[in-house]
Amino acid sequence: MATLHAGAGGTESQDWAEMLLRMYLRWAERHGFDVEVDEILPGEEAGIKSATFIVHGPNAYGLISTERGVHRLVRISPFDAAKRRHTSFASLDVIPLLEETDEEDIEIDPKDLRIDVYRSTGPGGQSVNTTDSAVRITHLPTGITAACQNERSQLQNRAVAMRILKARLAERMRREQHQKLETLRGERRGIDFGSQIRSYVLAPYRLVKDHRTNLEISDVDRVLDGEIDELMAAELRRRAEEGRAA
Repeated sequence: MATLHAGAGGTESQDWAEMLLRMYLRWAERHGFDVEVDEILPGEEAGIKSATFIVHGPNAYGLISTERGVHRLVRISPFDAAKRRHTSFASLDVIPLLEETDEEDIEIDPKDLRIDVYRSTGPGGQSVNTTDSAVRITHLPTGITAACQNERSQLQNRAVAMRILKARLAERMRREQHQKLETLRGERRGIDFGSQIRSYVLAPYRLVKDHRTNLEISDVDRVLDGEIDELMAAELRRRAEEGRAA
């Protein structure tokens, strides 16, 4: 399960987040993966503020987990009348979606939940459910939320949102356990999420550079059209080498 968030910068970053969403949807399409886009929060003028989607396919989590982190775009802004160069940021967070059997292990007190029903929304031209069937669930003790507006009924949206919520709570538990272990070990390590992993430069030159692997690709359009397997493979090799060294 992956969640995109636009960074600071308003319309610029929101447009960049939508470009990244299209990149990942095109990547999934090229591989024949099924994708559920469960929630999209559109920007005020263009783009999206956030989007949550689930990719189903062989090794889908392992592949898209290589994209976790902050993505940086440098370009001549299409929203700037003066045609100045702008830098925009968007982040991708990726967590494994629990299997049905694993979900049973996550116990949630119904009293800890707030469930809101609202009308689905989406960017212009997007086909969305126009009834008040979209569901957002808030886990009050942690403030973690999950929403779904993709299904045909409120009941189906609620079931998907609950599954997403359980996955996020499980990820929170894993991170807390990891932090406790690091504290006991006396080690301090950087957290990948929130760090800049890749830059996409459209002006004054054209280049995609992954800062973890130093892989550079000059055909930016091909990358933005979803041909990111080379970048993913390089990161998987880097992780494997790091694991052997450890």
